[in-house]
Amino acid sequence: QVQLQESGGGLVQAGGSLRLSCAVSGSTLSNYKMGWFRQAPGKEREFVAAISWGGGIPSYTDSVKGRFTISRDNAKNTMYLQMNSLKPEDTASYYCAAASRWSPNTYKYWGQGTQVTVSS
Repeated sequence: QVQLQESGGGLVQAGGSLRLSCAVSGSTLSNYKMGWFRQAPGKEREFVAAISWGGGIPSYTDSVKGRFTISRDNAKNTMYLQMNSLKPEDTASYYCAAASRWSPNTYKYWGQGTQVTVSS
C-alpha cells in the first residue's frame, strides 16, 4: 500500500517562503512520477508542478513558474516543493500525488494535504 504524507505547510507573509515535503512509504519513489496539486476554498483542484520518475525536466503551472521549484530525493523517498515569493493567491491546501512510471498520466495515490496560508 503506497502512502503519501505531506508536511511543511503553515502561515507565512506575502513574499515569504515555505518548503513542502512529501514522504512516500510502501513503495520506492523512483517508480513514480510525482506531482503537486492545490485546492483553494470554493475552487477546483489545480495542477501546480510535476517531476518525472527519472527526475527529468519538471513542469509547472504558469502562475508559479520562477517562484516554485519541485525536486525529489529518491534515496530518501521524499519529494519537495520549494515555494518562494509567496502571494496571497497561493493560499490553498497542497496535495502530493504519485503516478506509476508505467501509467504516468494517472495519479493513483494522493496525500491528505497540507495547508498553506499566505497573508497580505
